[in-house]
Amino acid sequence: MSNDARTFDPSTATIAVVTFNRSGLLSRLLTSMTTMDPKPGHIVIIDNASTDDTTDVVESFRESLEPSSLVYRRLDTNTGGSGGFSEGMRVAYELGSEWIWLMDDDVEVLPDGLAKMGKWAPRFKSIQGRRYDYDGSAFYWQYRVAEPLGIPIPFAPAEFDESGYKPMNSGCFEGMFIHRDIVQQIGLPDPRFFIYWDDQMYGWLASRKTQSVIVDEFVLRRTREIKQWDMGIRHMNASSNAYRYYIMRNRAYIKKYYRSLDVYNPILFGLGTSLTFGKELIRLVFVERTFRGTSNLFRGLRDGRKIAKDASWQPMPPLEAATTTGR
Repeated sequence: MSNDARTFDPSTATIAVVTFNRSGLLSRLLTSMTTMDPKPGHIVIIDNASTDDTTDVVESFRESLEPSSLVYRRLDTNTGGSGGFSEGMRVAYELGSEWIWLMDDDVEVLPDGLAKMGKWAPRFKSIQGRRYDYDGSAFYWQYRVAEPLGIPIPFAPAEFDESGYKPMNSGCFEGMFIHRDIVQQIGLPDPRFFIYWDDQMYGWLASRKTQSVIVDEFVLRRTREIKQWDMGIRHMNASSNAYRYYIMRNRAYIKKYYRSLDVYNPILFGLGTSLTFGKELIRLVFVERTFRGTSNLFRGLRDGRKIAKDASWQPMPPLEAATTTGR
């Protein structure tokens, strides 16, 4: 499909899903894909070394997902969401996909989801759709980043005007819809993050190459309930010790990318790190009702200092152009 065409060909799109030991949720997602109209050209499932019946579940959907081409990759080790999305992007790119739609396994796709995203494809190359939360309410995603601080802006307006879209400088792998031209320029998502900040960083990198937008189109629905603290117009989700560790450790990777692109301000970025630490303390107390877990925040900061001192570190490289296959 020509990049200048004013129509969207769904067969040029690939959905890339990352899953890990949640075959029940994955089954629900794949079931939703059987009712999609239109369907994508490929569906790529990246299995982060699951030990449940994920393989059997995927194979059981091969016939019902036709004419889509189902590609299943089971990794040897759990590479985290970051590694899984990096691999999913790589597979989709090498398939020759024009568009790559990333999502986790705890959502379902609305039947017209791809059509809604494709409506914006002639205008933009980095697009984020909206999703319903588990209870059916509209999920608010922090689509703007305060660049000097390296943190999302929690009070960016949720409303849309008549244009139906808003500029964004972030990203979320729960629904990122991105063109291969941008992937080629910025490379694959960085698997070194393992979890957390990886999609924000990738979306920010994309926004430096193209006009990135969030559009007023509901295309996904969350299928997993998460403990939350309702703050009125916003809410805060529960976390885990692993997330707390990577939230702080991976600030070092953001710092590395900022330095490589000459946008790093040590005072403001340090403030962003302090605000992140404070937010995680609030999450512990008000969402999880405990003080246990703070050691993981400090451990993340400690290991982040080691990353910051690594003189051999390099950002993810751009990709070579891949030849379209099997279209």
